[in-house]
Amino acid sequence: MHTTWGEWLSAALTDPALCPLLGRDWQRYRRTSDPAVRHRFVASRLVTKYTAAAALDTDPTELDLAYKIGGRPYLRGLDRIDVSLTHTEELIAVGVSRNGRIGIDAEPAGRRLDFELLSGHIATPAELHSMSVLSERARETELLKLWTVKEAYSKALGQGLRLGFSESDLGADCSGLLAPDGTPAARGAWAFSTHRVLGRYLLSVARHDGGPDVSRGTAVRPTLDGGFTGGVAELLG
Repeated sequence: MHTTWGEWLSAALTDPALCPLLGRDWQRYRRTSDPAVRHRFVASRLVTKYTAAAALDTDPTELDLAYKIGGRPYLRGLDRIDVSLTHTEELIAVGVSRNGRIGIDAEPAGRRLDFELLSGHIATPAELHSMSVLSERARETELLKLWTVKEAYSKALGQGLRLGFSESDLGADCSGLLAPDGTPAARGAWAFSTHRVLGRYLLSVARHDGGPDVSRGTAVRPTLDGGFTGGVAELLG
Protein backbone atom coordinates (compact mmCIF):
# COMPACT_ATOMS: atom_id res chain seq x y z
CA MET A 1 0.00 0.00 0.00
CA HIS A 2 1.45 3.39 -0.92
CA THR A 3 0.19 6.92 -0.41
CA THR A 4 1.51 10.37 0.48
CA TRP A 5 1.69 11.86 3.92
CA GLY A 6 -0.25 14.90 2.67
CA GLU A 7 -3.25 12.70 1.88
CA TRP A 8 -3.36 11.71 5.56
CA LEU A 9 -2.76 15.16 6.98
CA SER A 10 -6.40 15.91 7.69
CA ALA A 11 -6.79 12.62 9.59
CA ALA A 12 -3.66 13.40 11.59
CA LEU A 13 -5.06 16.80 12.54
CA THR A 14 -8.77 16.16 13.04
CA ASP A 15 -9.49 12.48 13.73
CA PRO A 16 -11.17 12.34 17.18
CA ALA A 17 -9.97 8.74 17.56
CA LEU A 18 -6.32 9.67 17.02
CA CYS A 19 -5.25 8.77 20.57
CA PRO A 20 -6.60 5.18 20.55
CA LEU A 21 -5.40 4.77 16.95
CA LEU A 22 -1.84 5.68 17.87
CA GLY A 23 -1.87 3.68 21.09
CA ARG A 24 1.66 3.51 22.51
CA ASP A 25 2.83 6.04 19.91
CA TRP A 26 0.57 8.77 21.31
CA GLN A 27 3.12 10.09 23.78
CA ARG A 28 5.87 10.12 21.16
CA TYR A 29 3.55 12.05 18.87
CA ARG A 30 2.78 14.57 21.60
CA ARG A 31 6.47 15.02 22.47
CA THR A 32 7.52 15.78 18.86
CA SER A 33 7.77 19.56 18.65
CA ASP A 34 8.44 20.04 14.92
CA PRO A 35 5.00 20.12 13.21
CA ALA A 36 6.24 18.63 9.92
CA VAL A 37 8.04 15.76 11.67
CA ARG A 38 5.03 15.18 13.93
CA HIS A 39 2.58 15.02 11.02
CA ARG A 40 4.79 12.72 8.98
CA PHE A 41 5.20 10.45 11.98
CA VAL A 42 1.49 10.17 12.69
CA ALA A 43 0.64 9.70 8.99
CA SER A 44 3.07 6.80 8.63
CA ARG A 45 1.65 5.11 11.75
CA LEU A 46 -1.94 5.56 10.63
CA VAL A 47 -1.17 4.14 7.19
CA THR A 48 0.56 1.16 8.81
CA LYS A 49 -2.35 0.43 11.13
CA TYR A 50 -5.08 0.87 8.52
CA THR A 51 -3.17 -1.29 6.03
CA ALA A 52 -2.66 -4.09 8.54
CA ALA A 53 -6.27 -3.81 9.73
CA ALA A 54 -7.56 -4.19 6.17
CA ALA A 55 -5.35 -7.24 5.61
CA LEU A 56 -6.54 -8.83 8.86
CA ASP A 57 -10.17 -7.72 8.55
CA THR A 58 -10.16 -6.01 11.93
CA ASP A 59 -10.39 -2.55 13.46
CA PRO A 60 -7.12 -0.56 13.45
CA THR A 61 -7.57 0.40 17.10
CA GLU A 62 -7.37 -3.32 17.95
CA LEU A 63 -3.78 -3.52 16.67
CA ASP A 64 -0.82 -2.76 18.95
CA LEU A 65 2.07 -1.43 16.87
CA ALA A 66 5.49 -1.88 18.50
CA TYR A 67 9.12 -1.70 17.39
CA LYS A 68 12.08 -4.02 17.46
CA ILE A 69 15.66 -2.89 18.05
CA GLY A 70 16.54 -0.76 15.05
CA GLY A 71 12.99 0.55 14.65
CA ARG A 72 11.40 -2.25 12.60
CA PRO A 73 7.62 -2.21 13.29
CA TYR A 74 5.68 -5.29 14.28
CA LEU A 75 2.22 -6.11 15.57
CA ARG A 76 2.37 -7.15 19.19
CA GLY A 77 0.75 -10.55 19.74
CA LEU A 78 0.62 -11.34 16.00
CA ASP A 79 3.97 -13.01 15.45
CA ARG A 80 2.95 -14.58 12.15
CA ILE A 81 2.18 -11.22 10.55
CA ASP A 82 5.15 -9.35 9.10
CA VAL A 83 5.12 -5.58 8.53
CA SER A 84 7.51 -3.26 6.73
CA LEU A 85 7.39 0.53 6.47
CA THR A 86 9.29 2.94 4.25
CA HIS A 87 9.00 6.64 3.50
CA THR A 88 10.88 9.15 1.41
CA GLU A 89 9.91 12.74 0.57
CA GLU A 90 6.09 12.66 0.14
CA LEU A 91 5.81 8.88 -0.18
CA ILE A 92 4.71 6.48 2.57
CA ALA A 93 4.51 2.76 1.78
CA VAL A 94 3.60 -0.24 3.92
CA GLY A 95 3.98 -3.94 3.22
CA VAL A 96 2.06 -6.61 5.14
CA SER A 97 2.44 -10.37 4.75
CA ARG A 98 0.61 -13.27 6.36
CA ASN A 99 2.78 -15.83 4.57
CA GLY A 100 6.37 -14.94 5.49
CA ARG A 101 8.88 -12.12 5.81
CA ILE A 102 8.48 -8.90 3.84
CA GLY A 103 10.62 -5.82 3.37
CA ILE A 104 10.04 -2.71 1.30
CA ASP A 105 12.18 0.28 0.38
CA ALA A 106 11.70 3.36 -1.80
CA GLU A 107 13.79 6.11 -3.32
CA PRO A 108 13.05 9.04 -5.66
CA ALA A 109 13.40 7.61 -9.17
CA GLY A 110 15.47 10.60 -10.24
CA ARG A 111 18.08 10.21 -7.52
CA ARG A 112 21.58 10.12 -9.00
CA LEU A 113 24.09 7.67 -7.58
CA ASP A 114 27.82 7.91 -8.21
CA PHE A 115 28.38 4.55 -9.87
CA GLU A 116 32.16 4.55 -9.49
CA LEU A 117 31.96 5.50 -5.81
CA LEU A 118 29.06 3.33 -4.65
CA SER A 119 28.78 0.34 -6.97
CA GLY A 120 31.42 -1.67 -5.11
CA HIS A 121 29.46 -1.24 -1.87
CA ILE A 122 26.13 -2.29 -3.40
CA ALA A 123 26.74 -4.83 -6.16
CA THR A 124 28.49 -8.19 -6.29
CA PRO A 125 31.16 -8.80 -8.97
CA ALA A 126 28.58 -10.69 -11.04
CA GLU A 127 26.09 -7.84 -10.79
CA LEU A 128 28.80 -5.32 -11.68
CA HIS A 129 29.67 -7.38 -14.74
CA SER A 130 26.05 -7.44 -15.91
CA MET A 131 25.86 -3.63 -15.57
CA SER A 132 29.17 -2.99 -17.33
CA VAL A 133 27.53 -3.16 -20.78
CA LEU A 134 24.99 -0.45 -19.94
CA SER A 135 25.25 3.24 -20.65
CA GLU A 136 26.32 5.56 -17.82
CA ARG A 137 22.77 6.72 -17.06
CA ALA A 138 21.38 3.18 -17.34
CA ARG A 139 24.02 1.95 -14.90
CA GLU A 140 22.98 4.60 -12.38
CA THR A 141 19.33 3.66 -12.80
CA GLU A 142 20.06 -0.05 -12.38
CA LEU A 143 22.24 0.63 -9.35
CA LEU A 144 19.45 2.63 -7.70
CA LYS A 145 17.01 -0.20 -8.36
CA LEU A 146 19.49 -2.72 -6.95
CA TRP A 147 19.99 -0.53 -3.88
CA THR A 148 16.25 -0.43 -3.11
CA VAL A 149 15.85 -4.17 -3.67
CA LYS A 150 18.74 -4.99 -1.34
CA GLU A 151 17.47 -2.52 1.25
CA ALA A 152 14.08 -4.25 1.08
CA TYR A 153 15.75 -7.67 1.35
CA SER A 154 17.81 -6.52 4.33
CA LYS A 155 14.68 -5.18 6.06
CA ALA A 156 12.90 -8.47 5.46
CA LEU A 157 15.77 -10.26 7.17
CA GLY A 158 15.72 -7.74 10.02
CA GLN A 159 19.33 -6.75 9.29
CA GLY A 160 18.98 -3.12 8.23
CA LEU A 161 22.28 -1.74 6.96
CA ARG A 162 24.20 -4.55 8.68
CA LEU A 163 23.74 -6.78 5.66
CA GLY A 164 26.72 -6.78 3.29
CA PHE A 165 25.07 -5.66 0.06
CA SER A 166 28.12 -6.44 -2.06
CA GLU A 167 28.03 -10.01 -0.73
CA SER A 168 24.35 -10.69 -1.48
CA ASP A 169 23.77 -11.66 -5.09
CA LEU A 170 20.15 -11.33 -6.16
CA GLY A 171 20.54 -13.39 -9.32
CA ALA A 172 17.70 -15.31 -10.89
CA ASP A 173 18.88 -18.54 -9.26
CA CYS A 174 18.84 -16.98 -5.75
CA SER A 175 22.53 -17.78 -5.32
CA GLY A 176 23.96 -16.28 -2.15
CA LEU A 177 20.55 -15.64 -0.56
CA LEU A 178 19.69 -16.63 2.97
CA ALA A 179 16.25 -17.47 4.29
CA PRO A 180 15.10 -15.74 7.53
CA ASP A 181 16.45 -18.66 9.60
CA GLY A 182 19.93 -18.24 8.12
CA THR A 183 19.83 -21.30 5.85
CA PRO A 184 20.34 -21.08 2.07
CA ALA A 185 17.14 -19.93 0.40
CA ALA A 186 15.44 -22.50 -1.79
CA ARG A 187 14.89 -21.65 -5.44
CA GLY A 188 11.80 -19.51 -5.68
CA ALA A 189 11.55 -18.95 -1.92
CA TRP A 190 12.34 -15.27 -2.32
CA ALA A 191 10.52 -12.93 -4.69
CA PHE A 192 11.75 -9.45 -5.60
CA SER A 193 9.93 -6.74 -7.51
CA THR A 194 10.35 -3.05 -8.23
CA HIS A 195 7.52 -0.68 -9.13
CA ARG A 196 7.38 2.94 -10.20
CA VAL A 197 4.73 4.63 -8.06
CA LEU A 198 3.22 8.11 -8.14
CA GLY A 199 5.28 8.63 -11.29
CA ARG A 200 8.43 9.61 -9.40
CA TYR A 201 9.45 6.90 -6.93
CA LEU A 202 10.95 3.43 -7.14
CA LEU A 203 9.35 1.05 -4.65
CA SER A 204 10.98 -2.36 -4.18
CA VAL A 205 9.57 -5.37 -2.36
CA ALA A 206 11.39 -8.44 -1.05
CA ARG A 207 9.17 -11.26 0.15
CA HIS A 208 9.91 -14.70 1.53
CA ASP A 209 7.02 -17.10 1.10
CA GLY A 210 6.73 -19.32 4.13
CA GLY A 211 3.30 -20.66 3.15
CA PRO A 212 -0.13 -19.59 4.41
CA ASP A 213 -0.70 -19.43 8.14
CA VAL A 214 -4.12 -19.89 9.68
CA SER A 215 -3.07 -20.54 13.26
CA ARG A 216 -4.15 -17.13 14.54
CA GLY A 217 -7.80 -17.66 13.65
CA THR A 218 -8.06 -14.64 11.37
CA ALA A 219 -9.53 -14.69 7.88
CA VAL A 220 -7.11 -15.55 5.08
CA ARG A 221 -6.94 -13.22 2.13
CA PRO A 222 -4.99 -14.75 -0.78
CA THR A 223 -3.62 -11.49 -2.19
CA LEU A 224 -3.44 -7.83 -1.28
CA ASP A 225 -5.11 -6.70 -4.50
CA GLY A 226 -7.84 -4.25 -5.43
CA GLY A 227 -10.13 -5.81 -2.84
CA PHE A 228 -7.53 -5.08 -0.20
CA THR A 229 -7.19 -1.41 -1.13
CA GLY A 230 -10.96 -1.24 -1.09
CA GLY A 231 -10.80 -2.59 2.43
CA VAL A 232 -8.57 0.29 3.48
CA ALA A 233 -11.02 2.76 1.94
CA GLU A 234 -13.88 1.07 3.77
CA LEU A 235 -12.09 1.33 7.11
CA LEU A 236 -11.52 5.01 6.46
CA GLY A 237 -15.24 5.47 5.89
